[in-house]
Amino acid sequence: MDLVPALEEPLKKVLGPATAKVMAEHLGLHTVGDLLHHYPRRYEERGQLTHLADLPMDEHVTVVAQVADARLHTFASAKAPRGKGQRLEVTITDGSGRLQLVFFGAGVHKPHKELLPGTRAMFAGKVSVFNRRVQLAHPAYELLRGDAEETVETWAGALIPIYPATAKLESWKIGKALQTVLPSAQEAVDPLPESLRAGRGLVGLPEALLKIHRPHTKADVEDARARLKWDEAFVLQVALARRRHADAQLPAVARRPKPDGLLTAFDDRLPFTLTEGQRKVSAEIFTDLATEHPMHRLLQGEVGSGKTMVALRAMLAVVDAGGQAAMLAPTEVLAQQHHRSVTEMMGELAEGGMLGGAETATKVVLLTGSMGAAARRHALLDLATGEAGLVIGTHALIEDKVKFHDLGLVVVDEQHRFGVEQRDALRGKGKQPPHLLVMTATPIPRTVAMTVFGDLETSVLDQLPAGRSPIASHVVPAADKPHFLARAWERVREEVEGGHQAYVVCPRIGDEEDDPKKAGRKKSPEDEAERRPPLAVLDIAEQLAAGPLRGLRVEVLHGRMQPDDKDAVMRRFAAGEVDVLVATTVIEVGVNVPNATAMVIMDADRFGVSQLHQLRGRVGRGSAPGLCLLVTEMPEASPARQRLTAVASTLDGFELSRIDLEQRREGDVLGQAQSGTRSSLRMLAVIDDEEIIAEAREEAAAIVAADPELTGLPGLRTALEALLDEEREQYLEKG
Repeated sequence: MDLVPALEEPLKKVLGPATAKVMAEHLGLHTVGDLLHHYPRRYEERGQLTHLADLPMDEHVTVVAQVADARLHTFASAKAPRGKGQRLEVTITDGSGRLQLVFFGAGVHKPHKELLPGTRAMFAGKVSVFNRRVQLAHPAYELLRGDAEETVETWAGALIPIYPATAKLESWKIGKALQTVLPSAQEAVDPLPESLRAGRGLVGLPEALLKIHRPHTKADVEDARARLKWDEAFVLQVALARRRHADAQLPAVARRPKPDGLLTAFDDRLPFTLTEGQRKVSAEIFTDLATEHPMHRLLQGEVGSGKTMVALRAMLAVVDAGGQAAMLAPTEVLAQQHHRSVTEMMGELAEGGMLGGAETATKVVLLTGSMGAAARRHALLDLATGEAGLVIGTHALIEDKVKFHDLGLVVVDEQHRFGVEQRDALRGKGKQPPHLLVMTATPIPRTVAMTVFGDLETSVLDQLPAGRSPIASHVVPAADKPHFLARAWERVREEVEGGHQAYVVCPRIGDEEDDPKKAGRKKSPEDEAERRPPLAVLDIAEQLAAGPLRGLRVEVLHGRMQPDDKDAVMRRFAAGEVDVLVATTVIEVGVNVPNATAMVIMDADRFGVSQLHQLRGRVGRGSAPGLCLLVTEMPEASPARQRLTAVASTLDGFELSRIDLEQRREGDVLGQAQSGTRSSLRMLAVIDDEEIIAEAREEAAAIVAADPELTGLPGLRTALEALLDEEREQYLEKG
């Protein structure tokens, strides 16, 4: 974060090329400053042992524990046919649980000598399951001898920092590298304005870095954390506040609907009344549209809460006011579906310029990448002349060729699939910046909304329209209770016999090429213990059609099918010509088949909480109740099972998004890859630090209002440049 010569020093110079290469490739750390901001995940006390009872599967962990027992076994194998193979099994304990370590072959000699019962050490490795027992295979370890002067010194007093590590670089090696660069912390330039720091009693940045890496007491850790959290929250909120400030300076055309225009005609023909929530959110949007600065609003709503209706009314208001409105959908299937539902809802109001069209009517055009040349030309002409008031499309709308007559409003569906550059490209198509409405069906806790969508005002639709049915969800433990899975397929049959339809969702398609690199490798014992690959659509569809669902009309849908084929399958399913659709998550967004009442999600533990919630929202969309079965082979005590139980126990998306956040690292929520890259937030926990984020937002807004260019705060400007330079993609991509 700090562009200071000492902190800009490449790690290669300080630590040598080999260590620097591993740090760059596996942890994304390139400079001394990067390493100083690689904070410990937690601390171990010499006298305390860690919790072996709740180790996460398939993750690299570091534990401090005591050897309870070590046994050397010999066995016969292909390599050692005379029973000369050796396996060392070491059991370690920490008071909360026991864990087995295994070493094979030549790797047994050193640990056999060193890991004697009673020895204490730090162990690091990947948690796997073999023969239903949790183990670490070939872990790296560092003995903890309290007597040697050097060890005590290196481990910084009584608290041992445990760093986020990788297989190639254990926590204690990162700790040693940090001891080397720690003196440079004195050079760190403080991004916080002095008044803010003093007012909140926060320690200086050099002191915070020293205390986070070499704390003598728990109070040191608290001081450092409090300070470093403020840095992250504040610098990010300043970036967002500057973006809001810049947007507020832009001019826009105020769009006020005509009293007896298209919107009134549309409302008059609605067969139902809007919910209280829809009316309230519409009022907020219309107020924004009537101002001469562009609206930037995020519309959050549960699956099925009627967001599309609210967006459509906003679009019609803009057409009434003489402008055009564009809706951007993430996939062709969804764009076509929005187009169908909008034209159905509007009826003759969507037939502008056609015989039988109402006199206030406008044209609604669809624009996607796979359209034929003639249809495309026609659509482009309607947009350029202003004949079409509404356009619904995919990324194809962003292309250079697309010209609008007068673009007044852009509605982006499923925000997390569009980056800020794409939004800006579409914005640039208006004579003046158009108003912007972003819709998301993934419920976002307030703090995440402030962090991720910090440049947008937020509206929430939290009531479901009348007539939506409840969805019952159950976990099906296929490994513990196979008869439960058999019963699940019976339930699917019962739904179909009752005149309904069902989805079966799988994590994978199943026609992927096997990676030749992987195929050629010999499997180590750890690989053998790895879990099987995720279940695939093509395999499961075949098994079901030949087995438990024999005689039913089973079809498949996945992302690698041709757009026309996908659309044809969806149309047949919507028309009731398919009983069971076996699909990947392509059905996650926006597919609306009210007659589908059951969903079976295979390997449900491989999906995230909010993704499961999204998928489940596809059933129970009509008057019949919905059923969602979450099939998993994970054992009952595993975190994955607890996550599924949480999903089954509540239909409240906001509650689930909190659970999701608490279980995953924030970095994932902020659009990061699952692992391997650093989380954009290293210290701030979005859920726990709600107050800090809210206060940082206020402070940032005040500072930016007083000094938008931050001329009086060079340290803050430096930190901001570093943040935007290094992490513009991660953060503002979401904004």
